[in-house]
Amino acid sequence: MKKVVGAAFIVWGAAASALAQDVTPPTLAPVTLDTQILKPPVLEQPTAAPLSHSLTIIAHRGASGYAPEHTLPAVAIAHAQNADFIEQDVVLTRDHVPVVLHDLRLDAVTNVADVFPEKYRPDGHYYVMDFSFAELQQLKVHERRNKEGQQRYPSRFNSQTGHFHIMSLAQQIELILGLNASRARDTGIYVEMKSARWHKKQNYDLVESTMGVLARYNFTQTDTPAPIYLQSFDPEVLRRLKREFRTEIPLIQLVAENSWNESDIDYDMMRTAAGLETLRSYAAGVGLWLNHIFLGFDEHGNPQFSDIVKHAHAAGLLVHVYTLRADNLPEGVDSYQQLKTWLTELGVDGIFTDFPDR
Repeated sequence: MKKVVGAAFIVWGAAASALAQDVTPPTLAPVTLDTQILKPPVLEQPTAAPLSHSLTIIAHRGASGYAPEHTLPAVAIAHAQNADFIEQDVVLTRDHVPVVLHDLRLDAVTNVADVFPEKYRPDGHYYVMDFSFAELQQLKVHERRNKEGQQRYPSRFNSQTGHFHIMSLAQQIELILGLNASRARDTGIYVEMKSARWHKKQNYDLVESTMGVLARYNFTQTDTPAPIYLQSFDPEVLRRLKREFRTEIPLIQLVAENSWNESDIDYDMMRTAAGLETLRSYAAGVGLWLNHIFLGFDEHGNPQFSDIVKHAHAAGLLVHVYTLRADNLPEGVDSYQQLKTWLTELGVDGIFTDFPDR
């Protein structure tokens, strides 16, 4: 595994020197019935390079077990480890550039308070939308920290070191397509539009901006340059992609807990057999939280699982599970490989993982 990671950093170094900074946000005309810009492929499930396993491996924010999430090295390592897909969470800057960050706020993964100490909102937090892309380039990205400022996963890349930057969606696409060409791979992208309704309240259209970037790189055409999924916790975002953009890119309905406040829908109902049936009108699959499937152990130490995978498959939906972490296993689970084997035996189609090589 050391050889793989080492090779990844060689890839990273080469990519860093070649990666362009042209991130001018796209201008996207309003979509009408005769608009020809968005004619995506009809795909049951995007094809990838031949697999040596039965699960589709989705690098969660890149190979985030080895390098800070969503950074160039995390992407390069994931590619070198032959992930089938690499995930991009997308939010917008003040100048409408889609950037790859999981949070609406910068506090947990950057040194924003050191560089722009006065640019916080009344709630004390620093929001991506309050910064231009050029300003964001002045920040360093580090390992995720908790509210106390401590590194969330202590055994990972030291959050006090490194010099990593926020990437635009365009930059990540170019990096992955370039590595696909140089490594003869067909690694796909897996894009999540984060908090689209929140953006809309700020008069920003995250969906339109993201689809504009995808159109620029021909992901909305018949012959896509790489496999692709689009995902969202908000069903209205996915329905809009079908209704307004007429996309046939495979859409994944992410399923949350109601307490997470990802949207105003009832996820408890969505997880029922009947609820899953209703998703067939717009979604190709569901993204399920690991705890929706693995329920712990009975009094004899036997693992217990819900019926949700069976119900999803009965509804004709793919099942992708988030998130497996070798350094943060569920209580009582002895090994990452054991957990992965259980999910495989249940028939899960894919997993989001911080460790694509395991």
